[in-house]
Amino acid sequence: MMTPQQIRDCLETGLAAVLEAGPIALEYFRRGAAVDDKRPGGHFDPVTEADRRIETLIRERLSAAYPEHRIVGEEHGVSGAGSTYWTIDPIDGTRSFISGLPTWGILLGLVVDGRAVAGIMHQPFTGETYFADPQAGSRHYHGGRETQLRTRADARLDDAILYSTDPLMFADPQLRASFDRLAARARLVRWGGDCYGYSLVAHGCIDLMVDSLLMPYDIIPMIPIIEGAGGVVTDLNGDPPMHGGTVIMAANPALHAAALELMTRPAGAS
Repeated sequence: MMTPQQIRDCLETGLAAVLEAGPIALEYFRRGAAVDDKRPGGHFDPVTEADRRIETLIRERLSAAYPEHRIVGEEHGVSGAGSTYWTIDPIDGTRSFISGLPTWGILLGLVVDGRAVAGIMHQPFTGETYFADPQAGSRHYHGGRETQLRTRADARLDDAILYSTDPLMFADPQLRASFDRLAARARLVRWGGDCYGYSLVAHGCIDLMVDSLLMPYDIIPMIPIIEGAGGVVTDLNGDPPMHGGTVIMAANPALHAAALELMTRPAGAS
């Protein structure tokens, strides 16, 4: 069990590593970086040298500071052992990255005793950092200014802004029908976002975001950021999405309950 101060110390180490890695991403962004396909012949799954270099740097910094911690990364797998572990997504939103869109970010999360306790999303191109501080709540840093993050506490489904990263996430017909049922009730529906969209839920700009086919490193860093701002993040069972899958991110408990009910309503129910 870690104390809040120990978690804060880990957060500061993680922030330093992520900020150090940011310039690596900028070496490649909008500069025609070479792209490999991790699943040739299947659904395009891009990776760049920036992904690999960023994860390597962050791993090295964390391993040096916390040799007793396990590390789970998208590009280099699992190293170490123990119940306390870090998750790294070196560039969440690689498709956006290679398209020149600034809706990607570097993600780092910390899990203690099965709970996501600290998270970081850093967007080096815009110079923004979103992070969850166990002692000060969720914060946004940009242009030398740090502010408290708050979701839209009074957001309702009929006036909600709903985002999802990619319609291809809902290839299962039943899941797509559930999403369409939810989308029909929202005020505005838009596609795109990745981790930048998740961060905007915490920022109070987006009220509801539903994504599927997520991996743990896609969502674990965002759980404490959204929750620390007043939001709710779960899977379709209403549990913390520690294993990824289909995830509902909502600005407040009532909005989350309404979205969860629509997403899990049996097919054919009115």
